[in-house]
Amino acid sequence: MLMSPGLRKFVPTTHVSVSVGWIGALAGFLALAITGLISQDALTVRSSYLAMDTINRFVIVPAALLSLATGIVQTLSTPWGLIRHYWVLFKFLIIVTATFMLLLKSGPISQMASIAAETPLAPADMRGLRLSILGHAAGGLAVLLWAMALGMYKPKAVTPYAMPPKPSRPGTSTTT
Repeated sequence: MLMSPGLRKFVPTTHVSVSVGWIGALAGFLALAITGLISQDALTVRSSYLAMDTINRFVIVPAALLSLATGIVQTLSTPWGLIRHYWVLFKFLIIVTATFMLLLKSGPISQMASIAAETPLAPADMRGLRLSILGHAAGGLAVLLWAMALGMYKPKAVTPYAMPPKPSRPGTSTTT
């Protein structure tokens, strides 16, 4: 896929910005999940779950989808490719899985926000769901940090689908 020089810079810039934003939004979400679980103040608990639903709907989910989309565009438009290097393939699988899990968990997050909007929550109310939301947020953050580390360290191993090196042009020497 051929891209103009400007687009070649725009795509990875967008990908990194959105991906780091996803991590930051998830860290804020995790802080709210902890607050919602441990606070003894009913208004603080209610506010935490309402804010979590808003952050999830309007920041985290769009960031996840945009990160996935820009990552695919980037892999198809660079020499890294999608299946040439294990780190790219693993990172892709991590992001697909994290996005899928996020979409599955969005319903329970909205459910918790609806419950919090309608009734005050005692510390023991909906404890299983609250712990599940907290656990998924913490796990999601760990997984996203792992994907970021793969993108930074880029382990050298290549898949069997890696392109062989291009042959040298006639008349040029490969020895020095």
